Amino acid sequence: MRRVRSFGIALLLAGLVGLPAKAGSYNAGGVSRGAVSVGGQSAASATCDAAQINPDSYRLTTEAQALNILRPREPWWEKYGVWKSPREIGSLNAGATKLAEEARRIDPRNLLAHSILARQYVVEAIDAQKAEEAWKTTIDGGGAVVWTATLYDVDPRSFFVVAMDPRGLRIYRFGQLGGELRTHFGVPEFPEPDRTDFWRALGGCLPANAAPEAQIPWSEVREIEVTDWTLRFRLAGKTAIESDRGNRRTLDTLNINLHGQIGAFDFRYGMSPYGRRPIYGRPGGVAATHYEQRVKQMLDKFFVVRGS
Repeated sequence: MRRVRSFGIALLLAGLVGLPAKAGSYNAGGVSRGAVSVGGQSAASATCDAAQINPDSYRLTTEAQALNILRPREPWWEKYGVWKSPREIGSLNAGATKLAEEARRIDPRNLLAHSILARQYVVEAIDAQKAEEAWKTTIDGGGAVVWTATLYDVDPRSFFVVAMDPRGLRIYRFGQLGGELRTHFGVPEFPEPDRTDFWRALGGCLPANAAPEAQIPWSEVREIEVTDWTLRFRLAGKTAIESDRGNRRTLDTLNINLHGQIGAFDFRYGMSPYGRRPIYGRPGGVAATHYEQRVKQMLDKFFVVRGS
């Protein structure tokens, strides 16, 4: 059944992406040639209004993004050729980027596509110029750049949705936007594709009737620090935040782990600390510091933060 579901999702995603295998060619400046205009409208007129967005482009930034996240991840035995399944669009991050680039190619007015790319270009460290263009288009269109995140000081077993725009940080409970909360081994599960408000929110178009759990203007952020695994926001005052599990904290420092990159491991060799073998192999960890630094650079460029 797992293989059937994976195959069905792969077929649907392939159908949504369409015949062009690539999201579009890029000129020397790193700008998609297809993103210049559609029907005489440029990306500067990007909108969240679904009625003004090409339906296929819109589905690529909502339903297809949901299916990309929900499709079964590659198990450890895949590398050995056991129970192979279609992997047409690559990893979760590669899939999100490819789908959003195709959505932008179809209709540059789709603000959700620009917002997703603003996040993904930073996550994957694809191109600083492309990332800045996506951030600017998103912000100029009135949207936000959005991540799911863990706030370790509030509740390490809960997820939040963190939106960043000129107004500041807006923090929502995961279940507030995603509906009834389901967990798997204690980890929150993402909602189904029909939870449109959630998937629109991850595309930078947050529901106007949803009050954030916390709203922090940039003028209240004294400093942003990069740690090994988080961005640390030092605030001028204290703010109260409650998780979906009912954990409530009042804090003047927020350690926010933005989902997307978790660091890496490699296999290194060195002297055994116990002297049993002259040379032994051990895993070496590399934190996600460079990823967090890339996010901070964007915040420094587009929003004025004191002390950064």
